[in-house]
Amino acid sequence: MKDSHEKKDAPIQNHTYRILLSEEPEGGFTVNVPSLPGCITYGNDLKHALEMAKEAIEGYIEVLHEQGEVVPDDNKTLEYALTIAA
Repeated sequence: MKDSHEKKDAPIQNHTYRILLSEEPEGGFTVNVPSLPGCITYGNDLKHALEMAKEAIEGYIEVLHEQGEVVPDDNKTLEYALTIAA
């Protein structure tokens, strides 16, 4: 029987994040997560960069939860790319 004072686990929520990958001249990719300030990582190749991005985001969210902060995401963000001939 659970103690009535035990903290219940919060339900798992899905979060969506836009990530920006910049190819580096020396190789690999730098990854930036705009909606999580300071959440930047690096991967040796595209696959590694995506793995590192997931790990960085999960760590960032964990810290936000520990600090009782709101977890932002890009769930309702629309993004378009326009090419302009100049």
